[in-house]
Amino acid sequence: MMDEQRHERSGDVTRSSVLLIVGTDTGVGKTWTGQALAAALRQNGRRVVAIKPLETGCSEEPSDLEDGVALARATGQAEPRQALLRFRDPVAPPEAADREGRSIDFEAVVRVVREHAACADVALVEAAGGLLSPLTWERSAVDLAHALGARVLLVAADRLGTINHTLMALHVLELAGLEAEGIVLTAPEQPDASTGCNAAAIARLSRGCRILCAPRLSHPEDGSRHVGEVLQWLQLA
Repeated sequence: MMDEQRHERSGDVTRSSVLLIVGTDTGVGKTWTGQALAAALRQNGRRVVAIKPLETGCSEEPSDLEDGVALARATGQAEPRQALLRFRDPVAPPEAADREGRSIDFEAVVRVVREHAACADVALVEAAGGLLSPLTWERSAVDLAHALGARVLLVAADRLGTINHTLMALHVLELAGLEAEGIVLTAPEQPDASTGCNAAAIARLSRGCRILCAPRLSHPEDGSRHVGEVLQWLQLA
């Protein structure tokens, strides 16, 4: 019997075509993972679009340092070329919006993401921060996953504290009626005593959740060969 959940439609976008990349924290490698996946998907002949709905800490003009810009360059897409909504201060999006006297229309953001996703085989959508980091004062990445009918890929850093952070994120997903397709555990800039053993511990404590350990590489495009397992999880290989 066909997996109806995988093919459930949300607007013009099938559930399996949208992948929400969300972290256990900031700075855990979400953008690197998105870039590596984009490169791998392109190599597999897939039409892919990568979208950062909200980004804070942005300069007046889009720069190469922004996540939205980096994701767009990884796919070679014409639009969007940067995050859909950009804010100056490096704080949570609703706080950043308040400081600028702006508002965030969650439904409008979802609508634009759907429009771009409908033109691709796969849409990679990078959330801001972790699962419960607010996108608006009422909505989080959990709500974005539901609104887009998205599959969820969890990204964490292979460092001390990640066991707790990752298990909490998995619990939040379970309570929200969502399930992680798997976990990408990225190598930290500064390894510690836990680096290298966290994956086995998380797999054991999460009852076998799929985990990929990704090396630390300067150029995310070089990481495309390391994320093939994720494409297999998603049945996109």
